[in-house]
Amino acid sequence: MSSHYVPHTKIPTLVFPNSALASRHVALMIEGLIRQNNSANRPTVLGLATGSTPLGLYRELVRLHKEASLDFSRVITFNLDEYYPMAPEEPHSYHLWMHEAFFKHVNVAPHNIHIPDGRISHRDVEDYCARYEQMARRAGGIDLQILGIGRSGHIGFNEPGSARHSRTRLATLDPVTRRDAAGDFFGEDNVPQQAITMGVGTISEARKIVLMAFGEHKAPIVQRAVEGDMTEAITASFLQKHPDTTFILDQAAAGYLTPVRMPWMIGSVNWTSALIRRAVIWLSLKVGKGLLKLSDDDFREHELYELLREHGPAHRLGRRVFDEMMNTICTQPASRGPAIDAERSASGPPKTILVFSPHPDDDVISMGGTIIRLVEQGHKVHIAYMTSGNIAVFDHDAWRFTDFTCEFNQLFGIDEEKSDAVMRRVRSFLRDKKPGQPDSEDLLNIKKLIRETEARAGALACGVPPDHLQFMNLRFYRTGTIAKAPIHPQDIEDIIALLEHFEPAQVYVAGELSDPHGTHRVCANAVFDAVREVRKRGREFEVWLYRGAWEEWEPHDIERVVPLSPLDLERKKMAIFRHQSQKDRAMFPGGIDRREFWQRAEDRNRNTAKVYDALGLPEFYALEGFVQSRE
Repeated sequence: MSSHYVPHTKIPTLVFPNSALASRHVALMIEGLIRQNNSANRPTVLGLATGSTPLGLYRELVRLHKEASLDFSRVITFNLDEYYPMAPEEPHSYHLWMHEAFFKHVNVAPHNIHIPDGRISHRDVEDYCARYEQMARRAGGIDLQILGIGRSGHIGFNEPGSARHSRTRLATLDPVTRRDAAGDFFGEDNVPQQAITMGVGTISEARKIVLMAFGEHKAPIVQRAVEGDMTEAITASFLQKHPDTTFILDQAAAGYLTPVRMPWMIGSVNWTSALIRRAVIWLSLKVGKGLLKLSDDDFREHELYELLREHGPAHRLGRRVFDEMMNTICTQPASRGPAIDAERSASGPPKTILVFSPHPDDDVISMGGTIIRLVEQGHKVHIAYMTSGNIAVFDHDAWRFTDFTCEFNQLFGIDEEKSDAVMRRVRSFLRDKKPGQPDSEDLLNIKKLIRETEARAGALACGVPPDHLQFMNLRFYRTGTIAKAPIHPQDIEDIIALLEHFEPAQVYVAGELSDPHGTHRVCANAVFDAVREVRKRGREFEVWLYRGAWEEWEPHDIERVVPLSPLDLERKKMAIFRHQSQKDRAMFPGGIDRREFWQRAEDRNRNTAKVYDALGLPEFYALEGFVQSRE
C-alpha cells in the first residue's frame, strides 16, 4: 500500500506503510530543500529533534550525504531541547546523541550546530533562552522544523498546560514523559526533572513543520492532536493553527484516526472483505450482541446503512463474519491451511517449528501456551533468541549471581583465584557506576549469561529441551545501551543459515513492528529479509506473527487462535516466572515484578477469549492470537 493523506483531519496527515518509508520521504523533503538553497547560495536552517522517532531520518540523510553527495556545509541547525542539568559529554545528553546519530557523519560546520546548553547556571537560563531564539532569527528563521510527539501530547518539552505562545524556557517534565524516558536512564529516579525547550510559539515560527510519529503507542495521542479540539492539554494540537504543518505517520500510529478505524463514519467506502469483518465485529461489540443476533436496525442506527444495503441483510452479514471467526479457532497449530481443517490435516510425521524470539522471554510471554501445545502434539520446536537482552537485567542480580559463582567455585575448589578477580572487577565497577552509565564488558557478559540460563529454564517449563535453543546474539543489539545499531548483513545471513539448517514447516515471529525502541521491528524485518531469500531458493513454509508482551491483535485482524486450558495457562505463567531478573524499563521504569508480567499475559489471553465469547463464538478459558505474515 502506498502513502496517502487521511481525509477529515484538522492537520494534513500523510500515512506510510512503515516507518522506513516515512523517514525516507522526510529525508527527500530535506534533501530537496538543501539542494535548492545550495544552488541559490543560501543557507538551510533546520530545527531538529532527538529520540527513536527521527533516528531513521538521520540515517537516511547520512546515506544521502555519503552516496548522493548531499552537501550540508551551508546547513544551520537548532535543536529543540536538552535535559537540565546536563553536561554535553554525559551519555544521555541530546548533545552527545545528535553528534553520534548525525553530526559526526555529515559535513555540518561545527559553528552552525546549535543545541541548548544544559550546563548554564540557573540564574542565567532566562537570558540564555532569549539569546538562543535570537540566534535562530539572525540565521533567517527555521525553514523546516522536525518534531516528534510524546504520549502526553507534548512537542519539544512543552508539556500539558504549556501556552500556545510560549517561548524557549526551562520547563518541568511531566511524569508521563519522565516514565517514558526512564528506560534510557536506567530508572525514573535518574531522569532529570527539567529541560530547556523551544516554546510552542517559538516552534510555530518555523516556515514548515513536519511531525513524525510511529507505532501503536502513539496512535491515541495522534488522533486527539489531529481530530480533537485545540487545547493546552495536548500542545501538539496547537499545530492546527500553523499554516504549513504535516503529520507523517506509519500505519500503526494512524490506527486510531476515524477514517482508518471507522471509515464508514465519514462517507462511502469500498467494502472489502477485511473492512466488512472490521465493521461487523465493531458493531457486535458496540451494541453488545453476538454476531448472529445483529439486526438490520443495529446497522442502520450505527452509520452502516451502506454496508446493509450492499451486503445485507443483517443475518447474512452476521453469519459471514461468524463463519470467518469460527475458522480462526485452531487446536492443532502445526496444521497447514484453514484452521477449521486442523484436526484433519494434523496427521502425519512430526513437523519442525522455529520460533524467533527478539528477547529471551518474548517466546513464553507471547506464545508459551502454543509452544506447550506444539510440544505435546509431538512436534519439534526450536527457539532462536535473537538478542541477549542483557541491558534489561538489574545490577543487583548481576552482583548476586557473581557472588553465587564465587561461592560455588570456593565450595568445590574450582578456579577460585580467577573467579575472585572477576568478582572484584565487577563489584568495583558497580560501586563506582553512575546513574545511566553503560555497563562494562564483564557486566554485560554476566547479564547475558543470566538471561540465557533463564531462557533455558523458561523453555524447559514449556517442554522445549536446552539443545533446541539457539542464542544468536545478533550484532545490531551489542551496543550495551537502549539505542541500537542498524541491522548487520551478517545478522541476516545467520538467520538464513538457521532456516536452511532446520527446514521448518512453520516460523513464528514477534509481530510488534512499531515498538518504541525498535528491537522487535529490527528483528522482524531481519527475519522477513531472510525468509524472502530462502524462498527464492525454493523453500516454502508458513510464517505466523505473534504479539508482544503488552498488546493483543485486534479481533478483526486475528487469523488463528489457539485455545488454552487453565492448566496450559498455569504452565505458561510458570515459564514466564523463570525469567526473574528481567525488567521492562520502557514500560515500567525501575522494573516490574515477574508476577505482573505473567498477570498481564494471563489477562491478555483471557480477554481475547472474552471477546470471542461476546461475539457469540464458542467460550474458551484463554486464547493466543496470531496473524499470518504476507512477507
